[in-house]
Amino acid sequence: MLRISRLDLAEAHMLIEAAAAKAEEIAVPMCIAVADESGNLIAFTRMDGAKISSIAIAIDKAFTAAAARGTTERYNGLCVPGQPTFGIHNTNGGRFCIIGGGVPIIVEGTVIGAVGLSAGTAEQDVVCAEAAAAHFYEQKGVRQP
Repeated sequence: MLRISRLDLAEAHMLIEAAAAKAEEIAVPMCIAVADESGNLIAFTRMDGAKISSIAIAIDKAFTAAAARGTTERYNGLCVPGQPTFGIHNTNGGRFCIIGGGVPIIVEGTVIGAVGLSAGTAEQDVVCAEAAAAHFYEQKGVRQP
């Protein structure tokens, strides 16, 4: 029997609030998605002024970070012709996102969910996603991976 650990709704909202606080600090309204360990959406918000085109991207970043068990950013350099994962962004119905801004939430070596952000530059999305994850780890008293 498998036992599954996953983010709950309150934790998802904690991640959204931390990401939104960082987005406000850098003055970039964001779309923020939180997924469970399988990449299924738990919670989503679009800050006032965030790009409507970023809704699906944020959700896909959270999906990718959870399902692939790593940051979306790491796939960016790997998904070019000649690299072993070239074309991976066309898998999973086109949902596999290779743009920075998706970060898994890992507790005791297990991915329990992920956060995905979109609407800024890839660098801004990463900063906000990482801020949300760092806040989560601090609040939960767990060591960052």
